[in-house]
Amino acid sequence: MPELKVCGVTDAAFACAAAQRGVDYLGFIFAEGSPRRVTPAKAKEIRGTVERRSTDGTDLPRFVGVFVAQTAGEIAEIARDVPLDVIQLHGDYGADAVSELKEAGYEVWCLYNSVGGGEDAVLLDGRRGTESRRADWSLVAELKRAGQRVVLAGAIAAENIAAAVATGADVIDVNSSLETAPGVKSVERLDALLGELRRA
Repeated sequence: MPELKVCGVTDAAFACAAAQRGVDYLGFIFAEGSPRRVTPAKAKEIRGTVERRSTDGTDLPRFVGVFVAQTAGEIAEIARDVPLDVIQLHGDYGADAVSELKEAGYEVWCLYNSVGGGEDAVLLDGRRGTESRRADWSLVAELKRAGQRVVLAGAIAAENIAAAVATGADVIDVNSSLETAPGVKSVERLDALLGELRRA
């Protein structure tokens, strides 16, 4: 069974509910212009709340930061402050930026066909701007054969998560399908998705 990431988290109550349900990764978007953007201070507040409420021995999710235009130095500063566990690079970052962030102790995921190198995972995402589209799922098998760890994102919902799992991706990344409005995640929609994931 792949791991599950919920991206675009903007409030602590949803983050705590997701953590209690065993979601593996919670993603914060730091990109300017995104309706799901959070400030580093807000991300730090959400992470702190999740940690304080996880007193029953439940494993904490790992926290992912999504970056588009910040420099590697700026990313590392935010990652230390929140703190983050994983850096997801959605822009054209070179191998030097990846190396710098890995040397700082972070797992790094890079967008497929970006100019990175040395990343820990490749992200397949069909998103174009604010529009969520399905990625080319046929690429998962090709990347896996090449020894890559694959994160699959883009228009994944309860209705198609079984098919997404069947691709063999290591991490399934969901975002807007869980929303009632941009940036507003629904616990009920998360529960529906988790139900389908358990049946997959």
